[in-house]
Amino acid sequence: MIHTLAKKAMSGLQTNLSLEDLSAQDVEWYWVDFDVPDEEEAALLRTFFRFDGLSIDDCLEGLERPKMDHYDSYDFFVFYALKEGKPEPVELDLFLGKNQIVTFHQQTLMEVEQACQQVLDVSQKQEVGPDYVAYQILDKIVDQYFPVVYQIEDALNDLDIRSSDIASRHLTEQIFEIRNNLLKLRHIIGSMKELLYRILNSEHLKGLGDKIRYFNDIYDHLLQLSDMIDSNRELTADARDNYLSLVSFRMNRIMTILTVVTSIFIPMTFLTGIYGMNFHYMPELKWRYGYFIVLGIMALIGIVMLLWFKRKGWFGMKK
Repeated sequence: MIHTLAKKAMSGLQTNLSLEDLSAQDVEWYWVDFDVPDEEEAALLRTFFRFDGLSIDDCLEGLERPKMDHYDSYDFFVFYALKEGKPEPVELDLFLGKNQIVTFHQQTLMEVEQACQQVLDVSQKQEVGPDYVAYQILDKIVDQYFPVVYQIEDALNDLDIRSSDIASRHLTEQIFEIRNNLLKLRHIIGSMKELLYRILNSEHLKGLGDKIRYFNDIYDHLLQLSDMIDSNRELTADARDNYLSLVSFRMNRIMTILTVVTSIFIPMTFLTGIYGMNFHYMPELKWRYGYFIVLGIMALIGIVMLLWFKRKGWFGMKK
């Protein structure tokens, strides 16, 4: 589906114009949005707008890394939005010319709709142009990063509240899932941060003039997001290390208990081994109470060893 927004001379912004109407002389600038286009609509990038084949291929071939390319009559950008509040990237391609802006995305993005509404509202108070539209789109994209990061922080807070259950398998899986999501967000935000740095320092975009401060504000937001991601990754690393330490501690405790039990039964096994030998002439075989005496000796040995191990502090470790 194709949406259009155009500024005509002596009038305000108008929406849903045909592509042919955009070529009228009274059109000062326009925005064309390709929202999940079919093959026929996508072909207009080449036949109507006559964009360079390399930039068109980047639009059609799938997920590209955020980047910026310069051509004779326009600049081409690849941005990363998020998929419905999940740490999954959705590509948005943007062609920015002097009097035109064209966006292309193969999944519906509410950020584009929000940017369109914001442009319509602001246009009633001040003059806007393609550069301002590009800023609004990028600003809405970055704003949608924050709820995802806050959601992860809330999940980490819940894990901290239940830290006594840190060794449970379910909670451990949550830790590694959160860490995996943070890794995805770090890749997305890091790529976008590099792109914004290039935009702010590009010689080709000096025409933005004082509007460059808008993009500098977005860059500050990305720096803030990057710091939040790194901080949360440190928290998950601490939780992971605590889990591994606790597992190791419990394993050592189990080995200690097994060693104690084995040590107790070794002398008992020794005695039963002796009295279990089947020689015909063996002393004490005729004792009437010999069996009970041996049981008493083994019980006494076990009790003495338990008391000795307890005195040594083998059972003094807390859970």
